Amino acid sequence: MSKERFFKGTFLLTSAGLISRIMGFFYRIFLSHTIGAEGIGLYQLVVPLQHLVLAMTTFGIQTALSRLISSHTALGEKKEAQDCFRIGTFLALFLSGMAAWSIFTFSDFFAVQILKEPATESLIRLLALSFPFASVHLCVNSYYLGLKKASFPAATQILEQAVRIFSTCLLWQICLSRNIAVTAMIAVAGSFLSELAAALCSFICISLNSSVSSHYIEKPVQKISEIGHIALPLTLNRLLLSVLAAIEVVLIPQRLRMYGLSPSEALSLYGVFTGMALPCILFPSTVTSSASVILMPSVAEMQALGHHKKIRYITRTTCTACILLGSLCTIVFYFGGNFTGTILFHNTDAGLYIRTLSFICPFLYTNIALTSILNGLGKTGTTLVHSVLGILLRISFVIFAIPVLGIRGYLYGLLLSEILLSLLHIYALYHMEF
Repeated sequence: MSKERFFKGTFLLTSAGLISRIMGFFYRIFLSHTIGAEGIGLYQLVVPLQHLVLAMTTFGIQTALSRLISSHTALGEKKEAQDCFRIGTFLALFLSGMAAWSIFTFSDFFAVQILKEPATESLIRLLALSFPFASVHLCVNSYYLGLKKASFPAATQILEQAVRIFSTCLLWQICLSRNIAVTAMIAVAGSFLSELAAALCSFICISLNSSVSSHYIEKPVQKISEIGHIALPLTLNRLLLSVLAAIEVVLIPQRLRMYGLSPSEALSLYGVFTGMALPCILFPSTVTSSASVILMPSVAEMQALGHHKKIRYITRTTCTACILLGSLCTIVFYFGGNFTGTILFHNTDAGLYIRTLSFICPFLYTNIALTSILNGLGKTGTTLVHSVLGILLRISFVIFAIPVLGIRGYLYGLLLSEILLSLLHIYALYHMEF
């Protein structure tokens, strides 16, 4: 892959990501003013459930498709790339459809027994309907990224965010005009409609793409095995991360109550942390995330062609750039955190959390890129082991530190886990023979 195409793809995804993040940033402010911290807390309770389902059904397949399509295309095996896409998309759609039916049917169980919050039942039922649409959208994105065509994923990213914001604002206006209570349901409805719009756009574009022909798929079992070999470790990785998020959703409010907060205070505090402070820290990661999306298939292509020197150069350059960006963001967030929390969210706690979280920026941004490089090199098992170790560290802080230190205990665990992950990734890449 030429530097021109790499930087062009990164620029497109970064631009789309920045636009989307800016839109999402103000969307968060809008939600904080309309549904409040407790409403955001309820919304954030059900979001990890969606991540968990997509981790089990789609994320691993999505990454596998991007890598396989890139490798087969680089070797001139166009038909094999198309076969992998069609089989992978069918598998992801089937699995996500089964998951949607299960969660929709047993939404009361998930609300009461898993999330420990009966008020989330209606949110879960609506969110479940979005799973198949999200699955189709992610797989079509992986197809275009595997071909190094970043324009489609960039455009759908903006479309998805625009539909989410517009539909949520429209529902808010409808609720006000009809004297209906404004709840977290408008945020979930906006998320569902955004996934529906992205899936429709993806279906139309892939249908008009003459290169994705309806030819007979040769050796389907072999293709499934090929996809599964890459997707399974990635799925386990994402699943563990999503399980951790689900554990955090359940445990953090409970442990905050052990710290001395009331149920309402605990839920509000969790909403401030996940809905206000954390999105600020993740905002600059748009640059590294966009580069990482292009990095993974690019590294896979270079590995298939035997360009090992280019891989080493890209790895060193990427690490340096991520560390510099993260260090700059640490300074900005540390000294500007209180201003951001007070002015934008009208919440002093948000500013305090932003300052504390600022120290994870160099490690968080670097880990995003290093994980993508390792996956591109086929080291999905390595990233799985590293993630497990980081997850275990975070869980221990959730269980033991929060009752003593409050939410600060979790923030410290998050920082240490990101540092550990960076060290493990760097060690693995340093000892690889390429």
